[in-house]
Amino acid sequence: MDESYNSLAGGRKGGKPTLAVTGAKLGEMRVDTSRGPAVVPAWLFTLDGYDSPLKQAAAVPSKLPQPPIKRARNVPGYPLDRLVQISADGRSVTVVTLQGACDNSPNVHAWETSDGVVLSADVTGKKHDGVCTKQGKLRQVTVKLDRPIRDRVLLDAITGKPVAFQPLHGPSPSWS
Repeated sequence: MDESYNSLAGGRKGGKPTLAVTGAKLGEMRVDTSRGPAVVPAWLFTLDGYDSPLKQAAAVPSKLPQPPIKRARNVPGYPLDRLVQISADGRSVTVVTLQGACDNSPNVHAWETSDGVVLSADVTGKKHDGVCTKQGKLRQVTVKLDRPIRDRVLLDAITGKPVAFQPLHGPSPSWS
């Protein structure tokens, strides 16, 4: 609890905390993960002047494991930006990828194994000839899988790292 409280108490004004904590109890909170929603233990801080408690996860995120694949070299395309959705049946994933302003629609290809799904993004040609700005646009792409994702890890072929989950409207969990 001390570690959670100290992370909240960092914002002080004139040496005094800006929020008055009047109580704390252990509870739970929902967080979004790369595997979907999860319930984690949390400290529920009662604050003076507020009706609902301030929730702080009681678990510190661990470092990501070493990726099972190496970063791709000389592969065209861009790293994936994030995972935004897994279908209810787990047979498709929606990711956000970068494409050039003058590129046609982005493609994301999946290579599936029993332990993971490696995604590689590219684009199909240019929209027009002539001068084009060096500008990128983020686009959502839904990728159909041969079988449900279940407990397989989703990896980016360009970086070799797991694709971070971040819903369209909401924060992403921080990874140290």
